Amino acid sequence: MKGAIQIFDRFHEIVNERVRSSLDERFCYASDASQIEGLPDFVIRPKSTEEVSRILMICNEFEIPVTARGAGTGLAGGATPVKGGVVLDMSSMNNIIEFDIENLQVIVEPGVVPEKLNRTLKSSGFFFPPDPGSSAICTIGGMISNNSSGIHCIKYGTTRNYVLDLQVVLADGRVINTGSKVLKSSVGYDLTRLFVGSEGTLGIITRAGLKIMPLPIAKRLVVASFDSAVIAGKVVIQIFSAGIIPSACEILDNTTIAVLKRCDPNLVFPNLGDIILFEVDGTDNSTAEQSYRIIEICAPLAQSIREVSSKTEMGAIWEARRLVGAAISRLDPTKTRVYAGEDVGVPIKQIPILIKKIQEISEEFDIPAMKYGHIGDGSLHVALFIDIMDPDQWERLKRAQEKIHRTAIELGGTVSSEHGVGLARAIYMRDQLGNDFLEIMQSIKRTFDPKGILNPGKLSL
Repeated sequence: MKGAIQIFDRFHEIVNERVRSSLDERFCYASDASQIEGLPDFVIRPKSTEEVSRILMICNEFEIPVTARGAGTGLAGGATPVKGGVVLDMSSMNNIIEFDIENLQVIVEPGVVPEKLNRTLKSSGFFFPPDPGSSAICTIGGMISNNSSGIHCIKYGTTRNYVLDLQVVLADGRVINTGSKVLKSSVGYDLTRLFVGSEGTLGIITRAGLKIMPLPIAKRLVVASFDSAVIAGKVVIQIFSAGIIPSACEILDNTTIAVLKRCDPNLVFPNLGDIILFEVDGTDNSTAEQSYRIIEICAPLAQSIREVSSKTEMGAIWEARRLVGAAISRLDPTKTRVYAGEDVGVPIKQIPILIKKIQEISEEFDIPAMKYGHIGDGSLHVALFIDIMDPDQWERLKRAQEKIHRTAIELGGTVSSEHGVGLARAIYMRDQLGNDFLEIMQSIKRTFDPKGILNPGKLSL
């Protein structure tokens, strides 16, 4: 980068030793959890909104690309600096600034880890509902930037539903607030929701006001196994049609079950079939009633059904569920999970068709696939695993993931339900959204970031 020493010195004036430019330090920020890579010129760890503002003023002046990063758990290259420039490591801004229980909200910095937030909220009887599988590692800023969700989104919604206010630093260093402490407002454009899911392409989030919810009194879990994932998907539709909304509704196919049993042999899961986990929460009476109705609806088609009410066993099951993505090597040490085509979603009634087509794709390209995810809201995680030393398997995987994405679009769905677009899925934006929609997005991008320095290339922007 031209004038790199002078630019480094200007950054150093702002953050002192919290700016680095050594190759080893930069290499640590060259990728997220995807296969996309890009080497930054500088890594900066700001600790305040003022520092972020001053850094962006310099970057805007010299047209230096800026990529914000939290924990680097993203699966689509969203935090990868593919154009070089500056990586802003926001993880040091990790303070819970205010608990405002009376107003049903908290104010946090972007580096706060959601599991830590919920541990702190628990003593007050509240929680922050969005619950991604990486909640012990990821950050609130990353969740907001990707509109993350997770296991409990079917009942409680996604991150977007809980963001009341954002403090954002714009590309030229200006600082704005997008909302307030009120739970609703009909004044002006809803810039808060515009920034949620924008993946750092419109501004850098430095503070967030989040709505919180009371913890449910009771939970129950129904574990039902079915002859096939297609039948399981049809049962889910029947349960929703009966007016029952579980707090979680997860599918685990038989390959996924085998992986989980390797992780924890004590898990009591059926040996055959595909499983649906139905969690219900509320009062003792309401959960008992909902559990009974779910069992009643499942019974005609299920191979087996049982209710789990033990907190210990429920905790073990959900903990194992969170490990699925990383545990495939327990099933076949010669293969590695590759995060590709892993986050598609379709309208709920299309879930059985999606499951069937993905199985056909797996067989067509001879690539084993685990199918699991939040079947209750139409999203499915497809875990493709290959021998990463075999070029032929890489080529077949690329063709398989392309077909999975195209299938989701053809079924009226999306190439990303919750992991974000980043660069990995940017090529599908036009096909899924259409030319006019994408042109409006690009126009909004130019308004907020005229020089195009914020996370360039992501979201097809």
